Amino acid sequence: MSQIPHLLSPYVALPSESSLILLTSVLGASTNWLVLRYLQSYLGQNLESLSISNEIEDGDTTKVLLVSFMRDLAFWKDGARKLALDLDKLAAKKRFAFIDGLSELYLEPAKSKVGTRGAIAVRGNELGNIHNTVKNTLKELQTGSGKVVLVIDQLDLLLAMSGDKLDTVVLGDTLMDWRLSAHSTILTLAADTPLATGHDTPLETNHAALLLSLAHQADLVMSLRLLDTGTARDVSGVCRITTGDAESRRPTEQKAEARELLYFVGGDSTVRVFERGQ
Repeated sequence: MSQIPHLLSPYVALPSESSLILLTSVLGASTNWLVLRYLQSYLGQNLESLSISNEIEDGDTTKVLLVSFMRDLAFWKDGARKLALDLDKLAAKKRFAFIDGLSELYLEPAKSKVGTRGAIAVRGNELGNIHNTVKNTLKELQTGSGKVVLVIDQLDLLLAMSGDKLDTVVLGDTLMDWRLSAHSTILTLAADTPLATGHDTPLETNHAALLLSLAHQADLVMSLRLLDTGTARDVSGVCRITTGDAESRRPTEQKAEARELLYFVGGDSTVRVFERGQ
């Protein structure tokens, strides 16, 4: 089983209530492996000591709702399996739920329902339907004790696919409503230069506005990018970690350290995270 890299452990531990964690990627430096480490930290049996202490202190079980607009459940199940996580069993124990925001998004609008593979499939790209599906699933996971963490993969894809039907303000309001129903929220967004700084098209303008707004709101931002000097055999990319003001942090809770790390994702899904010069 692949363990969570030691240098990464403080950042994937269960965060404070109402916190927002933003993970950004560029072409060639995906956040998939990082999202899987969050799932491993919250749902796995062999948690790092920091994550364990948080759960024991609160006396609660951590649950996860994963909403993906880019990848289906089969992708996440395969990645989780390599980390000794059985998402089917976790779903049966009401500790994990998955909303598929991609496979049936452009089919005839209908009430979202659980598919044959255990995923809750969203039909039709109307924001109201998507909003209700996420809210209802969060409510179901909140049954009993436990803290529910909301993980949204590539929310910006929904913005891009909706065209003129959806703007940044409305999407931001919807996200805020979801956040109020979860213990904390983790978001992944693309941060490629044309999308982050371009203003030539409505898509670029809306994407940049969404990215900037969420970056200002986030308590923690983990930005993945490729090496500035090009490719390297033993380095996949750079992970830059920055922290916000985090006003919701408890007085006794230490602020995570801002730093820049290198990482390498192996062919067997193992991940090394290290500092420059190591």
